[in-house]
Amino acid sequence: MNHRYNLEVSDVLKNCQEELAQRYKFHSVQYKALEDITSCRTSQRGGHKHICFNCGYHKVSYNSCRNRHCPKCQFLKQIQWVDKLKSRMLPCRYFHVVFTIPQQLNKLFYLNQTACYNLLFKASWEALKTAGKNPLYLGAKLGAISVLHTWGQTLTYHPHVHILVPAGGLSEDNVEWITTRKNFLLPVKVLSALFRGIMYKGLLALLDKEDITVPGDFPDKNALKKQLYRKSWNVYAKKTFGAAEGVLQYLGRYTHRVGISNNRMISLEAKTVRFGYKDYRGGNKKKIMELSDFEFSRRFLQHILPSGFYKIRYYGILATALIDTDRQEVMALICKSVVLSSLEGLTAYEIIRALFEKDPLKCPNCKQGFLRHIKEFVPLE
Repeated sequence: MNHRYNLEVSDVLKNCQEELAQRYKFHSVQYKALEDITSCRTSQRGGHKHICFNCGYHKVSYNSCRNRHCPKCQFLKQIQWVDKLKSRMLPCRYFHVVFTIPQQLNKLFYLNQTACYNLLFKASWEALKTAGKNPLYLGAKLGAISVLHTWGQTLTYHPHVHILVPAGGLSEDNVEWITTRKNFLLPVKVLSALFRGIMYKGLLALLDKEDITVPGDFPDKNALKKQLYRKSWNVYAKKTFGAAEGVLQYLGRYTHRVGISNNRMISLEAKTVRFGYKDYRGGNKKKIMELSDFEFSRRFLQHILPSGFYKIRYYGILATALIDTDRQEVMALICKSVVLSSLEGLTAYEIIRALFEKDPLKCPNCKQGFLRHIKEFVPLE
């Protein structure tokens, strides 16, 4: 599964595009994502031609779709985001916390994505903030970077947020940096109870305002309450990471990840797709799953986020609004330097040249000349 395959997600989507149009009821955002991904870096999007005047070599490059759900268009965005975040990260250890909703709420969340995802962000942060302020646990103001994911390894619908929390907080009077224990942030059971209670209160408020569509699973508020309290909610906290640089690289893999990357795709034979996944319940073993091309595409498209929805958010002492206040106080107390951005202001061409230490415009044929832009291609109708 570590080999590179020629198969891409777009190939599967193209293979059953007509069937999808006939059987699948698209939202306009899903339809746009489907059109973008299947046409990415093809003649449908137009492009440009380069020539090497040293040897006459010609190269045609087609335009990217730049859709945030496209597996081919995330690399540079991830690199740029991670580099930009360097200047706002606190130079300390971090905890990785995951908040997950129970499976019974999946249908409710899918029907009301914007409202429910916003509530998921709010409830997870409120749980962390409330527990962090409690003097029995830490007694400090926390910070967090939250990233929404809606999928599992097999593309099933599984909304959850990954949160990075600094291993410490700012005292209420802003005069002390209070450090957590080495491998302990906050009690997981306390976080779970707080998270569930805030989610329940928030969902009831949405129901009272009739701001959400309620599936048949919840005929009334009592049914909703029973579903919410039927079993414990999952909050998972990993041990701390090392320096901020390692945290950034780890977080970068999460922030701009789409439902499935092209390097997990194995084969497409007739109407059957094979792809690799990790079985976390079976000891993280690597396995292979087979799905019909239609089912694979249906699963992929259900993870297209609402238009304009922000899946990365900053809270507490890491919030953008507090960069010049609380964050400055923390930096003074920690007495450590910040890692500065090295790619800010650079073009995509300059970033690639800096990352790979080679010029992407150097002619691959003669190795001497450089490719020069000579012609634009308009998208094909």
